Amino acid sequence: MQDKRSLRKIFHVLDKPLLFVSAALFIFGLLNIVTASSRAAVVNYDVSIYYYFYRQLIFIITGLILSLIIIKIDTKAYKFLIPVLFVVVVILNLIALTGEELSGSKNWIDLGFFKLQPSELSKPIIIAMMAILFEKYYRQLRTLNNKRYNAIGIILLISMIIPAEIYLQKDFGTLMLTLFIIGMMLLASPILKIDKLKSFLLLVGVIGLAGIIIYNVQGYILNDERLSRFKSYLDPCGNYENGGYQVCNSYIAINNGGLFGLGIGKSKQKYSYIPEPHTDSAFAIIAEEYGIYRSIFIFIGYIIILWRILVISSKASTLRGRYMCLGIASYIFIHIFVNLGGMLGLIPLTGVPLPFLSYGGSFVISLIGALAIVQRVCVESKNKKEKIKIKQTA
Repeated sequence: MQDKRSLRKIFHVLDKPLLFVSAALFIFGLLNIVTASSRAAVVNYDVSIYYYFYRQLIFIITGLILSLIIIKIDTKAYKFLIPVLFVVVVILNLIALTGEELSGSKNWIDLGFFKLQPSELSKPIIIAMMAILFEKYYRQLRTLNNKRYNAIGIILLISMIIPAEIYLQKDFGTLMLTLFIIGMMLLASPILKIDKLKSFLLLVGVIGLAGIIIYNVQGYILNDERLSRFKSYLDPCGNYENGGYQVCNSYIAINNGGLFGLGIGKSKQKYSYIPEPHTDSAFAIIAEEYGIYRSIFIFIGYIIILWRILVISSKASTLRGRYMCLGIASYIFIHIFVNLGGMLGLIPLTGVPLPFLSYGGSFVISLIGALAIVQRVCVESKNKKEKIKIKQTA
């Protein structure tokens, strides 16, 4: 009974727009996976038409169980929990390096029933770790004392451990996203402006030096498959057989859908034209079946989610809460931008899942966990306001 009352009390102070819009997008994405994956499930893998639906449902339920745990844990405990989890994901990323190469990358751990991607699990943990460090070293970072360089050095060193592992895994898409998140957190951090500039120049120098060393050792930085994506960027249909087929078929799917779509389940491009249409190309199938007019509601949903996270960040009662929310907003935004940007030909295509809509276990669990962290920050902020009100009326 006490647990039920506790959950009801927590539910009362959750951010409802963020909760309901996130739930709506997850449900829509789950239902879309049935139609998007139907052909691939039956023909390519000889499994039930609902195979990916059930697996995604399991991932979402796992994420929900994790989110209930996260929402009940005070972020004060993150000072001890997050460093432990950080070490765990560092080890998991090292284990992934010993596995088999899949699509040119060693970024998976095969658990039999599920392929775990440690680099995806790492993103929310990196965000939380940096937020804790910003709070811990806040006073040092805001002074002109030379000791602030020690704090900056520690933050930069810790934040670059997992990106270095991801680079060794040859997962450049995830690497770019992770570096963007870290860069946005450093930009919003309490570090002085002059020190931010120095830090960015240092990181650029280190990355450039690493690139030169790798080029001299192996003779190239990007393999032929990744280079073909850049070459086909400006004219994907003109380079159909050399890396442009996925983007070109996405164009065809969106064009087929027009304003109002072909109808649910009537996509043509999912029939072997777009590879794995239920993963990175989920939006192309949605646009084909629902049309551009209805697809606009997805963009509205994304705007509401990002807006609510930023509002919660601005009202956070702690520094760690503020920076965690900012980092998670960056995390969701960059996934949306890179996926849709690649699909629409605005940027070179990179294999990145689309939040709420793409199939994928590690990403779904990480995303739900990240949203739960935001809700926990919201709970603490509202509880603190209620306590202040009680004191004022007493």
